[in-house]
Amino acid sequence: MTTNKTRIAVFCSGNGSNFKALFQAIRNKQLPAEIVLCLSNRAQCGAMEFAEQNSIATAHITEKQFASFDEFTLAMVKRLKEHHIDIILLAGYMRKVPDAVVSEFPGKMLNIHPALLPKFGGEGMYGIHVHTAVLEAGETETGATVHFVNEEYDKGEILLQRTVPVLPDDTPETLAARVLACEHALYPDALEKLLTLQKS
Repeated sequence: MTTNKTRIAVFCSGNGSNFKALFQAIRNKQLPAEIVLCLSNRAQCGAMEFAEQNSIATAHITEKQFASFDEFTLAMVKRLKEHHIDIILLAGYMRKVPDAVVSEFPGKMLNIHPALLPKFGGEGMYGIHVHTAVLEAGETETGATVHFVNEEYDKGEILLQRTVPVLPDDTPETLAARVLACEHALYPDALEKLLTLQKS
């Protein structure tokens, strides 16, 4: 086990495009960090496949596997501790992280959201729903936000934001694509900022 690198778990549910961007950025920027675990509520998804292809440990953990929510939560905490995780990055994880897990990692869990929080956040505001709401509200700009995770949806302290213009002919899909490209640059920058903050 490499002790001088921050050990990261990435939580994913889908294709894992932000996961892949983070993985590449850590290598390209030579950040003092390593993704050592991909945890998902789905046994098969693009993120889990990418992890396996790159020799990153995977964990499929979902409430359905356990008799109670407490057992589910304990299993998640146990797996994170087994891998000596320092930081958790949520990258398209489509479940609310249990409060007990959040409290184990205060100031060490980040999420990326495809809008300029506090606008267009909260329960139900994910994926294409966010971009549809932005367009329906007549916004002229949107963007992406990386924030610390707390017990409330999208309410944690903001670490980094970046804006993206809303174009007159945008559809939810074209806007989503442009915001996603922004996310791929923003999340690695936010990770770098967090690593620097933890040093100081």
